[in-house]
Amino acid sequence: MSPKHRHVSANDITMHCTEQGEGPLVLLLHGFPETSYSWRHQLQPLAEAGYRVVAPDQRGYGSTDCPEGVDNYTILHLVGDVVGLIHALGEKHAVVVGHDWGAAIAWHTALLRPDIVRGVAGVSVPPMPRGPVPPMSDARERFGEDFYQVYFQQPQAAEAELAKDIPTTFRKVLAGTPTGEGSFLGRFAVPESLPGWLTEADLATFTGQFATTGFTGGLNWYRNLDRNWELTAAWQDAPIVPPALYVIGEHDFVRSVCPPDMLENPALVPDLRAVVDVPDSGHWTQQERPAEVNKALLDFLNGL
Repeated sequence: MSPKHRHVSANDITMHCTEQGEGPLVLLLHGFPETSYSWRHQLQPLAEAGYRVVAPDQRGYGSTDCPEGVDNYTILHLVGDVVGLIHALGEKHAVVVGHDWGAAIAWHTALLRPDIVRGVAGVSVPPMPRGPVPPMSDARERFGEDFYQVYFQQPQAAEAELAKDIPTTFRKVLAGTPTGEGSFLGRFAVPESLPGWLTEADLATFTGQFATTGFTGGLNWYRNLDRNWELTAAWQDAPIVPPALYVIGEHDFVRSVCPPDMLENPALVPDLRAVVDVPDSGHWTQQERPAEVNKALLDFLNGL
């Protein structure tokens, strides 16, 4: 049994998916700047455990369509892609798992369409309650104009920086040591050697994918953060009701931005089954510590 690749029409776009196994559907949603390749260590273990595992390249990434225009990347488009994909795969329900931005999409899919989500798991990024002010205003006040999400709002600035030398971009972002100074990439030092979890072949795969698509699609997700706040007003204070799991690495930088203790509010995710801290892991959790992440996911899936 090996992964197969297919293209699926969903929500008026064509999505590339990597699929393996048979059984209840589990969707794996990647983050930024990644593709479905970031879930390469999860496909076989979950498939061998009796699940149909599908990892799509999301809107604007990899071999999936990249519509033009920032307004084609709102949270409603991205959740719509997940809902459309579940139905296009011939299923009525799925467990939705996401990492980084993919976690935000997974949480929002569970929030907006709990009728089709059997369970939801977020890796790295916890569910974020809708705040009292637009998120970019909050980010500027808390972290300043140099905060990466604020920087990403500038048209073409981040594209130019990230695409100037794509192999170095991924070497820095995935394996670099934070320095805390300079532009976005300037805040990372080029590693002298790659960590054990990341190979030159892995870097070449990501480099090739983004050399083809560029970075605009993924950056457009960030450029809709304030618009998403406006679009989700009707769900203010609404709970995420499907069974849920949260997984975060011990050294993940997200801890300083979104403290895990926000999940101590039971009104936010009333059926939170577990919070799993992954030791000796940074932000790229399912790539860095696949055995621990796979165990957490399978414990959760088998308990549904």
